[in-house]
Formats: sequence, structure tokens, C-alpha cells
Amino acid sequence: MLGLGQLFRGSPDKQAGRRLYAAAVAQAREPGFYAGCGVPDTPTGRFDLIVLHGFLLMQRLKSDTEGRSLAQSFCNAVVEDVDRNLREMGIGDLSVGKKVKKLMEGFYGRLGAYEEALQGVGEASLETVLQRNIYGNTPPAAAQLDAVAAYVRREAARLPGQSMASLRGGEAGFGPAPVPEGAPAETGRSTP
Repeated sequence: MLGLGQLFRGSPDKQAGRRLYAAAVAQAREPGFYAGCGVPDTPTGRFDLIVLHGFLLMQRLKSDTEGRSLAQSFCNAVVEDVDRNLREMGIGDLSVGKKVKKLMEGFYGRLGAYEEALQGVGEASLETVLQRNIYGNTPPAAAQLDAVAAYVRREAARLPGQSMASLRGGEAGFGPAPVPEGAPAETGRSTP
């Protein structure tokens, strides 16, 4: 029989998904993405970077049969956080479900677009997909876009070497935020 602590703590996968989501959020808050690479420092820009890092993690997790349940727990953590944030922003209970659904449709759509672009399957290049999904109506300088695209390729190639044990522990092991050519390197992490 489960004790109350075990009942409310959640499954190991659920906890691991939350830790991994927290790692994606922490990486998405790196100042270099905003100051150096020109990603809009807005709720939408921050969400878009979380989605980008979610894509990178999902690529790693789905390549391993052990990672599939963790991938689902990661997605559940995204939904929980989106729901909580909308409620904190004052969105009424009747609207939250619809807004969560719309944001998650965007999340999954972007995952597919990034995957196709990274594999060279679709018509759009990775740079085009990043321009559309990360920058929107705020066009970056070419060096900024190139730096983010190089970062995505680097992390997509590096993350498969990350062990499932470290991923379950919330250690995504992302590398440093990109620095556009000719820009000074950012130091330190931003505060939550």
C-alpha cells in the first residue's frame, strides 16, 4: 500500500520529466539568446526558446526506448507549467483549457518543423524555421540567426551522448548559449 507521501509525490518518470523541463527552462533563460542573438525577451520569445530546447531533448529521448516514457513525462510537465502560468497571468478558468490546447498545438507543430528542417526533409531550412518560430516579426541579423542555427545543430549532435541516467536526473548538459560572430561572449546565467 502507498503512503500519502508516495501518493502525492508522483511517479519517478513524472519527477524526472519535471526536472528535465526545469533544465530546458534554465537553458532557455540564458542571457546570450536575448542579448547576443536578438531573441525577443518577451513571454512569447521565452516560450519559443523553451520549445526549441524541448525539441532538442525530445530528439534525444525518442531515440531510446527507455526515453519514451520520459518524453511523455516531459510533455506533461510542459502542459502543467503552461496551465499554471496562464492562471498566474489571470486567465479565467473557462479559457485556460482552450489556451493550453492552442499553445500545445504550437509546441507540437514546432517540434515537427524543427525535426524536418534538421533532417533536411521539408522545404524549409533550419534557418528559415528558426526565423519563423523564434524571431517572428523581429528579423535578426544574419550572424545572430547563423549562431542560433549552429547551436541547434551542435546540441542535436551532442545530446545523443547524454546518458539516460543523467537525463532522468534533470541534467540535460546543454552547451553554452550561442555567440554570434564578432559579438562578445556572455558570462553567467540569468536569474529565474
